Amino acid sequence: MKRILSIVVLLCFASAIIFAGGQKEQKKEQKLKVAFIYVGPHNDGGWSQSHDNGRLYLQKQIPGIETTYSENVPEGAPAEKVMRDYANQGYNIIFATSFGFMDPMLKVAKDYPNIVFEHCSGYKTAKNMGTYFGRMYQPDYLAGLAAGFMTKTNYIGFVAPFSTPEVVREINAFTIGARETNPKAEVHVIWTNSWFDPVKEANAANTLLANNADIIASGVDSPAALQAAEKQGKYGIGYDSDMSSFAPKAVLTSRIWHWGVYYTKAVKEVQAGTWKSSQYWGSMKDGIVSLAPFGPMVPDNVKQYVEKKQKQILDGTFDPFMGPVYDQSGALKVKKGEQLSDTDKLNIQWFVQGVVGSIPKSGS
Repeated sequence: MKRILSIVVLLCFASAIIFAGGQKEQKKEQKLKVAFIYVGPHNDGGWSQSHDNGRLYLQKQIPGIETTYSENVPEGAPAEKVMRDYANQGYNIIFATSFGFMDPMLKVAKDYPNIVFEHCSGYKTAKNMGTYFGRMYQPDYLAGLAAGFMTKTNYIGFVAPFSTPEVVREINAFTIGARETNPKAEVHVIWTNSWFDPVKEANAANTLLANNADIIASGVDSPAALQAAEKQGKYGIGYDSDMSSFAPKAVLTSRIWHWGVYYTKAVKEVQAGTWKSSQYWGSMKDGIVSLAPFGPMVPDNVKQYVEKKQKQILDGTFDPFMGPVYDQSGALKVKKGEQLSDTDKLNIQWFVQGVVGSIPKSGS
């Protein structure tokens, strides 16, 4: 009887070891689940598609992970529900990719302290919620240099979504570039009050074209404004992704995002247990933003000048907001030999000299 009991005890002990080993193995094999939330269609040709390209890039860099996305998610309460659904489904990391997702994400993050939340373009954080963005104003400036060279009417149109600091900063950098190569150039702004609305975007572009614009710069999420320019034999500057395929005769270049650079960085940190809440603001040097190849209509001398300025940005010897910088009224905002601080760039709500238009006080 004692011998039988000993055998039973040994068998139980062995089973427990096997079970524990199985649990460890199962833990090792458990996939990291990553969710993305888009404000527009994943194939919009612009903003949301650039994020989805980042998601696909992430999958290639870290093959063992599981990713998914929700598209056309309205900002506000609907976004909160989508985030909670993903949290309840066991997703480990949630990326929300539009400014208006900020407050809903902050609210949800407090209820799920063990999940990592990342918000694009915002400024609010929590212990388990970070923010990420890129210094798109660098490619904006470079694109502006090209636009200044290429305009014949000195009237450049800019189709803009909302008057957040992000957008104001981009319009300013673009205008600084345009005025550097053509002091007579003006950048005229029309607000669509929407991140993604192809009809509004095309209408805004057509209004600018009717007023003698010969270049349309897009700050919105679809290629509609550039297609409107192409129909009238004018030029365009793309945004978010390389938009040359949508309007090949019009697009001089595009300012583009490479979100996969950051997505891979963040997910690897979560895997390694080193992730901490932060406010990431990457640069051209990091590879998160860049200027797309120039179209065949851009002369070599223009390309060479832009490339020279790009090298200066990459080696840290130049910043688009180096002084002197004047606002619309002619007041000096940045003295010669100085540059606008990151804090001021992130909160900017004034236009530089050369911009024609006003900033809605509501921020929208």
